[in-house]
Parts: sequence; C-alpha cells; structure tokens
Amino acid sequence: MNSNQSIPHIFAGNPLDRGDQVRRDEEWLKQRAKDPGSKFLPLADLNVLIANGQGTSAPESLGWLGTNEMDELGIDGSPVFLGLSDDAAHFVIDISKNENAVKGLSDNGRWRFEDARRATESLSGADAGIVAQARAQVSWHSKNGFCAICGHETLVKRGGQVRQCTKCETEHYPRTDPVVITVVTDGDRCLLGQSRGRLSRTNTYSALAGFVDQGESIEEAVAREIMEEAGIHVANVRYHSSQPWPFPFSLMIGCHADAASTEIDMDEGEMSDVRWFDRAEVLLSLEGKNDALTLPAPIAIAHHLIKTWANGS
Repeated sequence: MNSNQSIPHIFAGNPLDRGDQVRRDEEWLKQRAKDPGSKFLPLADLNVLIANGQGTSAPESLGWLGTNEMDELGIDGSPVFLGLSDDAAHFVIDISKNENAVKGLSDNGRWRFEDARRATESLSGADAGIVAQARAQVSWHSKNGFCAICGHETLVKRGGQVRQCTKCETEHYPRTDPVVITVVTDGDRCLLGQSRGRLSRTNTYSALAGFVDQGESIEEAVAREIMEEAGIHVANVRYHSSQPWPFPFSLMIGCHADAASTEIDMDEGEMSDVRWFDRAEVLLSLEGKNDALTLPAPIAIAHHLIKTWANGS
C-alpha cells in the first residue's frame, strides 16, 4: 500500500509538540495553566474562537487568549493541554456554559466564534490542524464525564490525555474512530454514491465510506463497505492518504481499489444512489463545468481521492 504524503489535507499538519513526557507531570500542567506565556483557545458549543482579520489577504488566526484575558472574562475550569510551541504551552478550554464569557468575546469585535468547517476557509493549514485536535478532544471530554464501568464521575488527567474514574480508577482514553473511504475504479470509470439523508436529493456524489469494524484490517473494511453499499467486489486495495476529521473524532483512511465486478446492487437502506461515472464527466465537475455532477469540496479527503484518479496521478 503506497502512501501519498504530498496532499495537504485540511485538518492535518498540526505543528504542536503534544508533549507526552511533560503532560505526565500534574504540577507542571498546573503551573503552565497559570503561566502568562501560555495560550488558551476557547471553544463554545464546539465552535472555535477566531481573531478577526485586519483587512489583509493573509490567513486569519486562532483566537488565543492569555491568562490576563482569561481572568478578565471569568474563564476557569479544566483546560486540555494541546502541546508546546516555542516552549509556550497551548491549551483548549470549553466555555460553552459560561454565557458571560461567550458574549464578552462575541461582542468584543476582535474575535468571533466560527464553525470548525467554515473556519478552515480563512485559517492557515497549521491552525486548521490545531482545530482538529482541539475540537475532537473537547467533544470527547464532553461525552465522558462519567465512568463507563461504574458510572461515577471521571476527572481529567495527563492534561486531557486520560479521564480517570474517581471510584474504580479506570482510565478512559480519547477515542479515534477509523473510517475507510475509497474510490473504486473500472478503467475510465469510478464508483461514487449518495448516502441516504446526507446527500439525498442533490447532485452531489462522493466516495463510498464506512467505519472499520473491530478485528478488521483496512483492506477487509474497504472490501466489506463497498460490497455492503454497492454490491461490488474489489481487488488491489491501495492506501492513498489519511485525514483527521473532528466530527466528532474520526480518522479518514483514503484508499483506491480496482473493481472485481461491475454490476451495482445498492443497499437502499443506507444509500440513495450509487453509480459509475466516466473520467471525462468527473474532470468537468472538478473544473466546475458539469451541472449534473457536484463533487465534495477540497476540505474533504474524498475530493483529493477523486481528483488523483481523474488526473491519472
């Protein structure tokens, strides 16, 4: 399986040193959470704080706050340690329940809260990578305040890398859900589909995708998902690239595969349409010249998988 690391996927490229060793020191984390040199990224309802641009063509930036601004806004709680950059500790903190702080930041004029997908339109690739980590971790922590074993409260440990039960001391780790997403090809045709409910009643088609099951390899997952959704057998599964996808905390594993059969037998419970598309009509769609076919935007790994095949690269 050959990898392609030249594709600059959005949400990849996080520049922070995640600091595995320093995050083991709880006292160090406490001190850095009070350090004026540390930076804090607030999220509200999983929307990320953006520093409003100054009318330049340069990318906008994340809305990092210092300890003084945090105190002025009355923001406290348990920040999650993201990592280090130039020895400055970077944290994310969920302020969804602090209405005064959310309003203070929103009304200030210097900042705004932005949906994570939309934010990538104005952020640098490095900042988008930080958003992926920050949003996924806040989402996971918000859903794991209680132990799945005994039901008691859990507390943040290792700067957010672990939640530990206050009673049975079970350690719970942030999860990442692996998803295979595959462009299946048959010569000058590729297989694309519409998931029921998400792309239905539009002319948007994407690569077929699904979660990897336990005890399943990437190749097995690709073969199973394509068979389940389209009734197509595949061969020669090839890894292309991967993309963090923080909705809520997935890892998209992009692949190409050859069709070993071509007759579609679609799962109507999951898909609203699956069909073969010629390379020529895909190329026209990528150029914005095909009203009959809309492909995923460049934010999605599906766009790059389709484009790679269409361009023969």
